[in-house]
Amino acid sequence: MIQHKIQASLRGVRDPGDAWVVTEDGKRYWGKFGAAGLLALDQDRGVLMQHRVEWSDHGGTWGIPGGAINLGEDAISGAIREAHEEAGVPYEAIHPLYTHVFTREVWSYTTVIARVVEPFEPQITDPESLDLRWVKVSEVTDLPLHPGFRSSWSFLSELLKTPLNDDVDLTKLQASGHALTKIV
Repeated sequence: MIQHKIQASLRGVRDPGDAWVVTEDGKRYWGKFGAAGLLALDQDRGVLMQHRVEWSDHGGTWGIPGGAINLGEDAISGAIREAHEEAGVPYEAIHPLYTHVFTREVWSYTTVIARVVEPFEPQITDPESLDLRWVKVSEVTDLPLHPGFRSSWSFLSELLKTPLNDDVDLTKLQASGHALTKIV
């Protein structure tokens, strides 16, 4: 929690993590130290989704709140910080359970999968969102999805078909070749 307070006091100061990473073949990925996002699941309302502004990377698409990991920040803290900054997600309203890591050469994106333990209404708290809403798991693919999120959604939606709790058997999901880790 101290780290979040420090980060909040530095608003307006650009972090060195806010930069593009370019692979040898010229593909660009946002976040010098990688990026992370929060997949918050409310069992009654669905997944918290963010409609990205047009000027952002893959603008106009839907994904989860997230962004570049800051210098010295771990992926879980980065995802929670970004969700708080972009969607007003209260720190105490979620319980992070798993991470899913998507890796591309010199860059990675970590999805932090969390159960909502205290219902809240998301709020647009920065200029990166056009809209925020709860979307039923079965209706997520009805939206024009961010390509990176779309590529992971089939796997992530399988995980969400079971109640998110501390007792999910990850053996079958991990056998599918995805880097899914339980947060201790």
